[in-house]
Amino acid sequence: MRSTLAALSTTLVLACLGAPAVWAQSATHMMVMPDQMKWADVPSLPPGAKISVLEGPLSEAVPFTARLKFPANYQIPAHWHPVIEHVTVISGTFNIGTGDKLDASKTIALPAGSVAIMQPKTPHFVWTNDETIIQVHGVGPSGVNYVNPADDPRKK
Repeated sequence: MRSTLAALSTTLVLACLGAPAVWAQSATHMMVMPDQMKWADVPSLPPGAKISVLEGPLSEAVPFTARLKFPANYQIPAHWHPVIEHVTVISGTFNIGTGDKLDASKTIALPAGSVAIMQPKTPHFVWTNDETIIQVHGVGPSGVNYVNPADDPRKK
């Protein structure tokens, strides 16, 4: 109890003194501000997507949280993931459908604030009209497996 109160007191003091916006007190406590996320290309997705891994890594059997940023007019062909993924739309509109081939007429438009829970090995596809940011979390190892191997950008 004392260590919890001491950590809370330290947190409040640092917050009042203008401590950096992103920091971790321990392995179980972390805060991340959007402007301090580090974005990188995503080799398993078509060019243009960016990822910021907040918790992970995605390749291990541990909890993961990541943000993905997609440009306007972006498409991801039909693919599936080996684990359940919880998707929250942070901004923009995330158009998602299930099936073996991308068909924009068979999607549901999820606006900011929406949630999708993708079951393992369920083929699905996505596209955007405008820049869209989603947050994905689950327990790894995660990955992207394309229904049509020719769609996999890692093989091009």
